[in-house]
Amino acid sequence: MKQLKLTGFVVFLSFLTEFLTLPTKPPDVDNFQVTQKFINDNIGYLTIIAFAQYVQEAAFEEVEMLVKEMMEIRDKCIADMTLPECAKLPNDVLQESLCAVEGLPQKYNFSHCCNKRDFERRRCFLYNKKADVGFLPPFPIGDPEKKCQNYQQKKDLFLNKYLYEVARRYPFVFSPTLLTVAARFEEVAETCCEEQDIASCFRTRVAPVIQYLKKTSAYEKTICGAFVRFGPKVFKSIYFAALSQKFHKIEFKELTSLVEEILSNYDECCEGDSVRCIRSRSKVMSHVCTKQDSISRKVKECCEKKIPERGECIINSENDEKPKDLSPREAKFIDSKDVCQHRDADPENFLAEFLYEYSRKHQDLSIPEVLRIGEVYENLLEDCCRTENPPDCYGHAEEKFNETTEKSLKMVQQECERFQNLGKDDLKYHYLVKLTKMAPQLSTEELTSLSKETVAALTMCCTQSEQFACVDNLVDLVLGELCGVNKNRTINPAVDQCCKSSFAFRRHCFDSLKADETYVPPSTSQDLFNFHADLCQAQNGALQRKKERFLVNFVKLKPQLTDKELQSLLTDFTNMVEKCCKAEGPEACFSEEGPKLEAKSQAASQT
Repeated sequence: MKQLKLTGFVVFLSFLTEFLTLPTKPPDVDNFQVTQKFINDNIGYLTIIAFAQYVQEAAFEEVEMLVKEMMEIRDKCIADMTLPECAKLPNDVLQESLCAVEGLPQKYNFSHCCNKRDFERRRCFLYNKKADVGFLPPFPIGDPEKKCQNYQQKKDLFLNKYLYEVARRYPFVFSPTLLTVAARFEEVAETCCEEQDIASCFRTRVAPVIQYLKKTSAYEKTICGAFVRFGPKVFKSIYFAALSQKFHKIEFKELTSLVEEILSNYDECCEGDSVRCIRSRSKVMSHVCTKQDSISRKVKECCEKKIPERGECIINSENDEKPKDLSPREAKFIDSKDVCQHRDADPENFLAEFLYEYSRKHQDLSIPEVLRIGEVYENLLEDCCRTENPPDCYGHAEEKFNETTEKSLKMVQQECERFQNLGKDDLKYHYLVKLTKMAPQLSTEELTSLSKETVAALTMCCTQSEQFACVDNLVDLVLGELCGVNKNRTINPAVDQCCKSSFAFRRHCFDSLKADETYVPPSTSQDLFNFHADLCQAQNGALQRKKERFLVNFVKLKPQLTDKELQSLLTDFTNMVEKCCKAEGPEACFSEEGPKLEAKSQAASQT
């Protein structure tokens, strides 16, 4: 397989994931030819991504077999495009090949998908993906020097295995993002394997790659969740708000065209169609670069650059300057006497234009907050346009907008005050307890991950000047991870209601949730208090994770305990570990102290 060199294929981290960098010229024919060549050259990597994401349990050797088959099909089609298999969508060919492998559908429990066709089968494979990857073994770290030997001796095999391991653990990440991650990891390996301190180099250089992957994963999962759960209307609203903030110069008509093109090409990315996702993204990029004069001057400068600088330039470019002639008041949508008539003539377009105008004037607001304002306005008009005097009714819209933003702002202020007062560790325990009580049905791995991401968001944002937008945007992504992509996913009635009732207001909904009243805790402690000497071998990070797991599992066992009681028992756990690890016989100490801690927990739950 051709060596992976894809650094230019970069996906936007925040709210502009659409722009895929390709070395294209403006004409569509050049764009298609370059994209098709890239796909042909990298069909092996794209097959690994698709197979590993659809069948996460599959062994690497099984993935290799399908890669070989797909590359044979590619070679046939390059030689003769009139063959029957060449007329099919690549993802359909791949799914058919998966289903045709004897025993594979039964072995990995996807035979029900193989009985479906077309859209139904594609959605079945999508819904069969597992966000909670606790069933997989830990990500193979390996000895750094051995890793470098493998990289230098068999570079292709090394990168294939890395891409496989990442893809199966991030089943909803789009193919361009995973190719970017693999390319960046290749650069890390190339550099670090020449260094004297290989381990230190890997630790330092891999960290930002993982951070990029996690943030982009959260965004792409949130967007696909919005698309699958709420449909095109919410999806388009997100991009009207996001792109209006980014490109102040863009006219509403041009923005509408761009959003429609993004929408028409998004389904395949969410479904995991790795080939069509790349092709679709390149079309969007071509749209931007061929109409750069009407979108942004900064985009114009970026489009003159070559791969890979071109993509990085667009991603990292600053927002356009806010036009000086923008009025802070939405006169067209509040002061006009004909608002109801304009709305009735074309409701979707009218509300989209409101989002466009409001978002470009309020760069200080988060995307979710702009969507909340849009929903408030839509509901207000629904009521006001039924009254005898609509203008008098919707003339007070600004007050409604301010009330909504004040409530959101207060929520963020409280979160940042908690961050300042508790510190990082206690803040993590706070969210571990809160999330576990709210959604005890989630796995321990999911709950610890969601808590960690929430704390990371607050740590990053609460010291920034643009605190509100930063916190609201990132914490909303955490909720997107919680709700997931599958609209049939159920956790408990209260959480399900927050996930499906309103995309814009789900932060407000989750903020008011308390402990799940439908939850029935396990009747026994299930070896929770059986501790062993391996706790003494755990380093700081590993011991911290064990403490977090203990806390989550204990809250699942005793959800009625107060935060103060839980904190006391966690302190007792820490003291027990310290005491027993200093004892001459740690195992005997744990055997004696474990039941004492259990008895104390029982006593606390009965008071």
